[in-house]
Amino acid sequence: MCIVQTDNLRIVKTHPLVSPAILAEELPHSEAATNFVAESRQTIKNILFGTDDRLMVIVGPCSIHDTEAAVEYAERLKSVADGLADQLFCVMRVYFEKPRTVVGWKGLINDPDLDGTFRINKGLRLARRLLLEVTNIGLPAATEFLDTTFGQYYTDLISWGAIGARTVESQIHRELASGLSMPVGIKNRTDGDVQVAVDAIRAASHKHLFPSLTKEGAPAILETKGNPDCHLVLRGGKRPNFDATSVARAQRLLKDADLPETVMVDCSHGNSSKDPAKQVIAAHSVRAQRKHGNMALRAIMLESHLVGGRQELGKNLIRGQSVTDACLGFTETRELLETLAQ
Repeated sequence: MCIVQTDNLRIVKTHPLVSPAILAEELPHSEAATNFVAESRQTIKNILFGTDDRLMVIVGPCSIHDTEAAVEYAERLKSVADGLADQLFCVMRVYFEKPRTVVGWKGLINDPDLDGTFRINKGLRLARRLLLEVTNIGLPAATEFLDTTFGQYYTDLISWGAIGARTVESQIHRELASGLSMPVGIKNRTDGDVQVAVDAIRAASHKHLFPSLTKEGAPAILETKGNPDCHLVLRGGKRPNFDATSVARAQRLLKDADLPETVMVDCSHGNSSKDPAKQVIAAHSVRAQRKHGNMALRAIMLESHLVGGRQELGKNLIRGQSVTDACLGFTETRELLETLAQ
């Protein structure tokens, strides 16, 4: 009798994956780092929900591909942030995963050698080690959660999380957000639809049960109590949505859903048409709206690196320049932050 195989017909190979608990044992955080992350999360909550009037600025590379350049960026940002701390609260954007519309480089964790070898265990180690360095420098870290299991390896070092425009409608990402331990920004859809993000914020505030991995790497059903610290991120779509009319429309949607009227503007992506220089326009618009009394605008996000622009993956990469979306250079970033703080 011929036995027909029906399982794993397209799986070529199974690779071992380090468990989150083992990685945390290899790369542990200190008590000081733990306290810093907890304090940073509380500060972010205070800013987002009204007891701290500073503007939060999440700023950093579109994606991390060179951890040494990222550490240099963190050191330079820390120097600027300390001088502006009375007006701005700076959080470093430390993004390890890149959602791809079709195919492309999927980020440091998935492909740390930038060559299609997908050494994920190496990528996870690099990611956690970098977060430890950024935290020890004295900067809170922000990242987007794309793969729903990777967070188990480093969420203890994240002060602010994001659910992106391509996953905002995903039920599993809404469930994930409901269990994350930090404030989470939820972006409008890539076409500009804001209502779907409002729905996601509401969903993430509720209890959920969903399958995942424990820190020890065992399959389990995780039960959450809901995340009350989710908020809206306007990132543009078919047209920018950082202007006063778009912000007011978003506030009405939040109010109608009985949610806090807390808004962050992502100055890149659809709000800049991927032209890094146009991020400055969006940031100045937020500054002007706050100056005229709209304190619902609590935060902005900027894509910035040591060197402005972008480059294609290949040999002889320019150190400190993005290999994904084009970024502001650090000089322009510093000047913008100083202007925002005035």
